[in-house]
Amino acid sequence: MLHWHGARGSYTSGGGSFGCERVLSALDGYRQYQVFSAAPPSGGGGTMGCMDLRHRSWTLDGGLGTLLEARGHDLSDALWSARLLVDQPAAVQAAHQEFFDTGAQIAITASYQVGFEAFERIGFTASDTERLLRSSVDLARRARDTRTSSVDADLLVAASVGPYGATLGDGSEYRGDSGLTRAELRRWHERRLTVLADAGPDLLALETIPSLDEATALAELVRGSGVPAWLSFTVAGGRLRSGEPMEEGFRLVEGVDEIQAVGVNCSHPDEVLPAIRAARAVTDRAIVVYPNSGERWDAEARVWRGHAGVGDVDAWLEVGASIVGGCCQVLPDDIAVIRRRVDAFEPGVDVAGPG
Repeated sequence: MLHWHGARGSYTSGGGSFGCERVLSALDGYRQYQVFSAAPPSGGGGTMGCMDLRHRSWTLDGGLGTLLEARGHDLSDALWSARLLVDQPAAVQAAHQEFFDTGAQIAITASYQVGFEAFERIGFTASDTERLLRSSVDLARRARDTRTSSVDADLLVAASVGPYGATLGDGSEYRGDSGLTRAELRRWHERRLTVLADAGPDLLALETIPSLDEATALAELVRGSGVPAWLSFTVAGGRLRSGEPMEEGFRLVEGVDEIQAVGVNCSHPDEVLPAIRAARAVTDRAIVVYPNSGERWDAEARVWRGHAGVGDVDAWLEVGASIVGGCCQVLPDDIAVIRRRVDAFEPGVDVAGPG
């Protein structure tokens, strides 16, 4: 079971309510924990207390790796953006800060591609990998805590929990063919989830999930844990990358109070509207969408091809999305556009502008 103590207050589940209880957890092999009743912390630009994503709108950040590359960093090796957690952590913090400065309210950490087995193959010890996972959360928190604007009292850090395929570096997360059973996927994810939850993010971003088996494994891990999360799939042609129905993926959250939102990311913007409608048909959870820019990834050439844009944010909001951002190829200026549209949105009113 996972336990969580976020920087903006702690979270417990049960009966569909979101209580206020601090959970202190420490790794010892896998984990030891102690629970005691306490008021949530105060100060530091506002407290989340009893956090619930479902009752307001949020703007996410964009493509962290995209921004780092745009700032001149080489992400071509197997570590991708995690390379900078090792070599230039200040650059990662600066990238998070840049997204916050242009309107993001939730930063997603640079832990997406960090996995124990994959990093062991390139010479990292388990302790090294754990330090990188913790560092990814710490850097995003530091960026959040240096934000002095009173406009956003509550800024959140979501620890990225990418799919198994992301750690292979071969694009298999876009095919959904991990080759692992559900039980194997659960065992693979458990240690990383434990470390990330213990590092103190505000929530977990279970993201770019390509298949029902992997989504089920993750849902099982967070069920009953008290760790708030969202579950986001990568989709193509109106289905999960595995070819399975989106609706079945969204239904997985029923009975898992910890998963406060469902949706899609790392997908073409054209996939978003059908996904929102599919989610809304089967669940009342918040809906999170953060697609790519509209370009498509050529895995063989390792380049993006096609036309870029932020997508039809107003239409997404109109049909039920409440947490909106961007993924690959989405930069801070794009997030500024999305934030303006989120802030201006009124149901039934066309507020579309350029971009």
